[in-house]
Amino acid sequence: MERRKFGLSVTRVYCREIKLIRAVKPLAVVLTSLWIAGLRFLAVTIVLAGFLREAGAQHDGARDAVQQIALERFGKIDQILENKKPFAGESEAAFVKMLQALAENDIDTAMSHARHAVDLGIPVERLLVGPRELLGQLHQHPAFTDWMQQTEQSSLVHGPMVGSMTDHSASVWLRTLNDAKVVLTCLETGQKVTAQTDQNRDWTAVLSFDGLKSDQQYQYTVEVDGKICAKSKFKTFCDQGKGGKFSVGFGGGAGFVPEWEKMWQTVLSRQPNAFLMMGDNVYIDQPEHSLTQRYCYYRRQSRPEWRELISQTPMYSIWDDHDFGTNDCVPGPEIDHPPWKRSVWEVFQQNWVNPSYGGGAENPGCWYEFHVGDVHFIMLDGRYYRDLKGGSMLGPVQKKWLLQTLQRSQATFKVIASPVPFTAGIKKGSRDPWDGFPEEREELFKWIETQRIEGVFLIAADRHRTDLRVTQRPDAYDLYEFESSRLTNHHVHGVVKSEGLIWGYNDTCSYALMSFETDLPDPQVTFECIDLEGETKYRHLLKRSQLEFKK
Repeated sequence: MERRKFGLSVTRVYCREIKLIRAVKPLAVVLTSLWIAGLRFLAVTIVLAGFLREAGAQHDGARDAVQQIALERFGKIDQILENKKPFAGESEAAFVKMLQALAENDIDTAMSHARHAVDLGIPVERLLVGPRELLGQLHQHPAFTDWMQQTEQSSLVHGPMVGSMTDHSASVWLRTLNDAKVVLTCLETGQKVTAQTDQNRDWTAVLSFDGLKSDQQYQYTVEVDGKICAKSKFKTFCDQGKGGKFSVGFGGGAGFVPEWEKMWQTVLSRQPNAFLMMGDNVYIDQPEHSLTQRYCYYRRQSRPEWRELISQTPMYSIWDDHDFGTNDCVPGPEIDHPPWKRSVWEVFQQNWVNPSYGGGAENPGCWYEFHVGDVHFIMLDGRYYRDLKGGSMLGPVQKKWLLQTLQRSQATFKVIASPVPFTAGIKKGSRDPWDGFPEEREELFKWIETQRIEGVFLIAADRHRTDLRVTQRPDAYDLYEFESSRLTNHHVHGVVKSEGLIWGYNDTCSYALMSFETDLPDPQVTFECIDLEGETKYRHLLKRSQLEFKK
């Protein structure tokens, strides 16, 4: 209704201008009036377009309210929390009201909201783990201390999350409640790995097993301060460089909608050998305030469906605009400007378990590579060094790494994973996807051709749907792109019927699954779009012979 009224008011403004023009006879006045009316109409149209785009973006009232708390703007928080599109749930609303009361130094009211949040299902550990910059004063309240003494809590508040998997090793990430000694034990081998958590890494640790056998299942336990807090399992990858059968899922667009958190159970039901989080993994949109960043990470990491998936499925992640900066952000090529870049990178590292993070402290980012059998995954950072003036999404260090990585790869399939799509015309008029960097895109595609690199296909996220597209190359094989970015999002994008579209789906949440069979005479990968209920909506077979240069 708000949008309709706004649209009608624009029309009325325009009509009044036309009536005014008709009432004035001199030609010069008429032309002047027309020019003014046109400018006014154009200006209002631009404002309206921006309003509609912002109103339709993926967000939730709880996240938006925490943003306001971080800015110490409390006046509209109740109104924001009533936003039902999507609604993060009554328990999250109570939790956020508790944060607001703490920010306003109203400890008694905060206690009331804290109890209400727990009654509605918030794990009690969330009252302890944070965001601690506000919860610290609650922890000192005598009534809270008495309550916690009567309540059972786990010392392991987030995780375990498996990642950085190889054919002989595995890593496990976790977060503890307080400073703690953590012992990770592999039950089959008896190998024990220890770590100490503390405030410097937000009470997280990454522990790694080595010397494991390929393609084998292992069970492990997590012990915190002498007490076993978790037990799970994982399966190592098959031998690197050798063919086999395995599957890897991926997706982006994981906004917080509680009833759709079952997606993580849907993914787990297919037992993929790995899962790639391709950006917009949590919607933060406030890079200068760690309060919102940690709130968004913590609530996802506290979900039981998420914890079950990540405890046994190797996870890999890159970021996009909403979990790096703000919508469609272009931060420029400098490493430490804007100054929030490095702190966002540090928070990202504290919440994932990737093999590496760009070029390390010297060249921060989230790009890296890994292998599953004879498939090479090349994960890209499309944000940290994004520079429209310089015409580069990747920055010089990452681009050099990417070209060299492709050149030396001997893998049967080489999967280039981008947070935004490569295919032209996928977001009309926008410079946010690779359309905004056509020269660099062409440089990459030409490199594949001149170096005669075979077996390349593309995967991407960002668009809130699942697509399969193809870019035809006159001097090489066609480049297929599988895009999926509506894991749990409420907001949806229409399927853009541009050149190269093979198939698209946006009816409900979905993720992408790639099933590889690389031990065949003609190795192949099957792309599947799987919806929230676990139903396959589309399947496409791509053979290695389709990704070869003509002799």
